Amino acid sequence: MCGRYAATANPDELTLEFEVDDDRTSDPTRSILANPQSPPAGTPDHNMAPTKQAPVVLTRVPRGEEGAAPTRQLRLLTWGLVPAWAKDSKGGVRMINARAETVLEKPAYATAAARRRCLVPAQGWYEWQVSPTATDAKGKPLKQPFFTHRADGESCAFAGLYEFWRDPSVADNDDPAAWLTTFTIITSAAEPGLDRIHDRQPLVLDRADWEQWLDPTLTDTGAVAALLEPRRPGRFTAYPVSRAVSSNRSNGPQLLDPLPASELHGVVDPTTGEIIGSPS
Repeated sequence: MCGRYAATANPDELTLEFEVDDDRTSDPTRSILANPQSPPAGTPDHNMAPTKQAPVVLTRVPRGEEGAAPTRQLRLLTWGLVPAWAKDSKGGVRMINARAETVLEKPAYATAAARRRCLVPAQGWYEWQVSPTATDAKGKPLKQPFFTHRADGESCAFAGLYEFWRDPSVADNDDPAAWLTTFTIITSAAEPGLDRIHDRQPLVLDRADWEQWLDPTLTDTGAVAALLEPRRPGRFTAYPVSRAVSSNRSNGPQLLDPLPASELHGVVDPTTGEIIGSPS
């Protein structure tokens, strides 16, 4: 799964890198958070967690401009997909990921997979490796967080889906509170090496696939399925980081700092399979 990632770029940087036509991150949006988002939505966030609003790239016809050409937009969407037919917004917390192998079949994702695809920009993602030898104070296997990013230094573009949910309790259709726009990140089986950290990873699309993935006129499920196929291995590098990232209240660039080998206990090296550090 992908349950945390680093979204470290500003909208201006994303607009350039993802060739965005229309930056809509300043538009009023509905949030499901009880408290103000920290860091504020649309600013660098080194510990992006479910239910937060995150920058997402999508292509669609601007609202109120029927007949106009679709434009590539940057918007703030809530992480955790809520299907249009859902009775309420609570289920989104459980739908932060969609499996590439079944996304075209599952009712919660199939329509979005055919018509509402997006890119989720990230510097990289976090995943927790369960130690085969080390245990915590309660005797449970120790979990070591890793940060994974592209080895070529490029940003990751996670394949995602988005949906609009209409709140029936809000009468005015033009009220921003009437609409909740959410997204999910598609995952695939982890490639060799990364599977020593976790058995799943986000599906990261290369730049050559962006335009086709974002094309709202591409509704052929066979063509979409081809874009969901696993990519070549070896694009990523991963290293252990501080357990501070396990708290969603922790943030800042220090979360990306590599953890010294002297602080590792029973950690499996993703590249060699060697166990690093004593069990305690």
